[in-house]
Amino acid sequence: MVFSSLFFVFGFLVVCYALYAAMPGIRSRNVVLLLFSLIFYAWGGPSLLLLLVGMTLVCYLGGRLIHAYSSRRRLWLILTLVVCLGLLAVFKYTGFFLSNVQALLGVPEVIPAITLPIGISFYTFQLISYVIDVYRGEVEPQKKFWLLLLYASLFHQCIAGPIIRYRDVNEELEHRRVTREDTARGITRFACGLAKKAVLANGCAAVVSAMVEKPEELAAVPAAGILLAAVCYMLEIYLDFSAYSDMAIGMGLMVGFHYRENFLYPYAADSVTDFWRRWHVSLSSFFRDYVYIPLGGNRVGKLRHIFNLFAVWFLTGLWHGASWNFVLWGLYYFVFLIIEKLVFRVGKTPSRGILRVLRTVYTLVVVLFGWMLFYYTDLSRLWVAVKGLFTLNGNAWMSLSVESELLSHAIFLPVAMLACTPILPAMGRAFEGLRGKLSVEKPRPMAKIAVAVYDAVTALAPVGLVFLSLLCLVGDSYNPFLYFQF
Repeated sequence: MVFSSLFFVFGFLVVCYALYAAMPGIRSRNVVLLLFSLIFYAWGGPSLLLLLVGMTLVCYLGGRLIHAYSSRRRLWLILTLVVCLGLLAVFKYTGFFLSNVQALLGVPEVIPAITLPIGISFYTFQLISYVIDVYRGEVEPQKKFWLLLLYASLFHQCIAGPIIRYRDVNEELEHRRVTREDTARGITRFACGLAKKAVLANGCAAVVSAMVEKPEELAAVPAAGILLAAVCYMLEIYLDFSAYSDMAIGMGLMVGFHYRENFLYPYAADSVTDFWRRWHVSLSSFFRDYVYIPLGGNRVGKLRHIFNLFAVWFLTGLWHGASWNFVLWGLYYFVFLIIEKLVFRVGKTPSRGILRVLRTVYTLVVVLFGWMLFYYTDLSRLWVAVKGLFTLNGNAWMSLSVESELLSHAIFLPVAMLACTPILPAMGRAFEGLRGKLSVEKPRPMAKIAVAVYDAVTALAPVGLVFLSLLCLVGDSYNPFLYFQF
């Protein structure tokens, strides 16, 4: 079951929230959320639900033991982390490890096929953050197992994030209320996320598929076609993943949970360092707080600082997938971050004007090639694509099919690009500011009309976006989010 499906939007979600609203108190409402969350997760494979419940039980017991036995708290932490990370490694990296051993030594003859549980990387990191925060004394251990299971399995975010820290929601687990403003914001946010996925991300995916998804034809694809596919994949992966986060945040607001933002318009960044402050914020902050800083961060010598960054980016790449291209993708960013931090001292002074524009262009070029490395899990195909980008495969620059693709998406692509920028939110803030002025200044007719139009558009937008998404989803039975594979 995926958020961007007709069954989820008009069936599962409606029934869940109707029952939730009918319950008299927070305990019964939490029971409804837990039951629907377990059903949601078990939809993809009931047996895999046992892994989620089992890992949560391990962390529940680990947290209680860490708190109860202070003299052995470090031992209990290590044992809990070994179990959690061990299970993640078995399910996610066994095939990768054995395939590399097989390539070197010729054994084993048969590599076992292990199903990767959906969302295991996300809920494992959430539970690890809970146990470590208990160890650090930043949160009290949860006394009720079922509430910790609710935290780990909440269907809003257990499949593809954002990675929610327990300390951010522990109060809201048992003490929260839903305001009319939160409900309205949640509905709007969900509708925006649904349209991002169903209309924009899926539209970009169709272009990528048309251009470069036939391996035997890749060498002959015109350079403009490879570039178009790379740009569309760059748009798709942001629109797809940020859409999931938008929908998760929106659904949380509708029941009183306030999740932190996971994307801060990363394609507006003016450096690679800035990009990673804006992209998948919950993952970046996890590695910062639980790997980088414990290793010493930047409070150590230069060589140790470089090693700390290497460790973080090696793990970041490996977290995204059991394939060498993901490891290289992480190390690719490690190189640019080292250059920016230690050579050019990027971030020490703000950039403005033409310098900011140039730095933003540089960042987008780096990210574009980074996404090509991310997309092509077969490194030989990556090399063909990179050569083709510069017409080194003997391929042409342009063809009629590429021109046709560009013309047919002449309106769609600018809209998709606009959705990746902070322009629309900035316009919204401008209208809100204008409304504030009307309340203290003598109203001007044009200003009143502008605010009235803005209010009408804001009120009707969720309905229009859901309807537009519905049109795109009819007949599209399966359109999974890209980050399900991680």
